[in-house]
Amino acid sequence: MKIKAYLKPHCGWSNGVRAIMRKHNLEFEDIDIINVRANYEEMVRKSGQPLSPCVEIDGVMLADVSGEEVENYMLANELVKPTAATTDVVTNAGCSHEEHEQMQQQAKPVRFF
Repeated sequence: MKIKAYLKPHCGWSNGVRAIMRKHNLEFEDIDIINVRANYEEMVRKSGQPLSPCVEIDGVMLADVSGEEVENYMLANELVKPTAATTDVVTNAGCSHEEHEQMQQQAKPVRFF
């Protein structure tokens, strides 16, 4: 199975997708859409919309999905089998208010001149 995940480096939704990949021991390409503009542009072109995460599994694009939705897709299409394994993060939620504040404090200002 070839999996390309268009993710933010720090995001509750993106971390949920990563957690599902770990839960099922799946290899995937973790594509940074924040620090590499071309990756973001590729995601928008392929998915037809600007929201993330987007996960492409064997050529099928799942746009603006949670980790839980990705797992449900894979289970429904028998790409993975049910497992009793658990995840270390919530797989269907964004970042908490505290996580957003921390990211903003770490963000570097963009200079246009």
